[in-house]
Amino acid sequence: MTKRILSGILALGIFCSVFGIPVLADGVEEDVVAAQSIGDIPAKSYVLMEASSGKVLMEQNADEQMPPASITKIMVMLLLMERLEQGTIHMEDMVTTSEHANSMGGTQIWLEVGETMSVHDLLKATAVNSANDAAVALAEYMGGTEEAFVEQMNQRAKELGMNNTTFQNATGLDADGHLSTARDVAIMSAELIKHEKIKEYSSIWMDSLRDGKTGLTNTNKLVRYYEGCNGLKTGTTDGAGSCLSATATRNGMTLIAVTMGSATSKERFKSASTLLDYGFASYEVYTPDLSQQEIPEIPVSNGQQSVVEIELPSTVSMVISKGDQANITSEVTIIEGLQAPVQQGQEVGKIIYYLNSDVLAEYPIYAKNQINQLDFPFVFLKLLLKLIS
Repeated sequence: MTKRILSGILALGIFCSVFGIPVLADGVEEDVVAAQSIGDIPAKSYVLMEASSGKVLMEQNADEQMPPASITKIMVMLLLMERLEQGTIHMEDMVTTSEHANSMGGTQIWLEVGETMSVHDLLKATAVNSANDAAVALAEYMGGTEEAFVEQMNQRAKELGMNNTTFQNATGLDADGHLSTARDVAIMSAELIKHEKIKEYSSIWMDSLRDGKTGLTNTNKLVRYYEGCNGLKTGTTDGAGSCLSATATRNGMTLIAVTMGSATSKERFKSASTLLDYGFASYEVYTPDLSQQEIPEIPVSNGQQSVVEIELPSTVSMVISKGDQANITSEVTIIEGLQAPVQQGQEVGKIIYYLNSDVLAEYPIYAKNQINQLDFPFVFLKLLLKLIS
């Protein structure tokens, strides 16, 4: 290597060092580069996810199992919201406090044994104040016992694909084997906020219970200080450190920032707000106008109709980097040689969106109506009608 080349490399290194431009080796992952560009994230693990698509925008140690502390209560609230929508539980239902619920340590609203409180108020205490006694009272009301309800929590986690999560209680208090991951917490957070009503609780900054005698202040300071924040849940124990699942919506895009294992409460809020800032600055939701999409007729062989009507997805949206919209193209592909019978809702093609030459997203096209196979009675009737017309 000549002195001139060596001097050039040295000069380049000095220039990059002075002006803060990273010199990257091959194989450095994109999320690591992004993390360097937005500054330090003081958390052992984290995930930044776009809620509607589940697309992960940034992550670090996202599948490392850690104690989740009170962000466990996201699953309690999810199961409650599902039962409320099913109509098996109602907000005005009154719940009686058991000795077990009364015995919970940590943060609580000091429920007395035998005291009754509505589901509405218990949910508020759980979402806003992270009250352990309120969460257990709800768990017992839904499952009969906390242990039985925890089985339901684990079953729902399995259904959602939370493969690295095992719950041992409904509160998040440290317990052997009570573990989750940043990715799994993001998954259940995304599922919870599909229920819009939960945001009426998780976004409360201050409120009260018992006719104003018990004050509530949200443990998630971002709902007051971060633009667009509408939840979701904090968690703090000796084993877990400080954790947070923060949700925020701006310009039609909802992001979920999950941080676990921060040393202090201040650090978890810094971690989450830094991730959210990066996401809102760098990404946007693109929703193409499907009504403008040209779909060719789809012929059907050997059917009682020669073509099938099509049904497009009701909503199509995708997360893209800001500035990429001009580089998106689409292509429609249909099934060639489609044979009757065709069932209503059967996939008959797809729309493919490309960002430059890379596939960005695919959405199926469905048959809007059923097409039966040609048979003798149908052919005979058609011939008869033609003859007498």
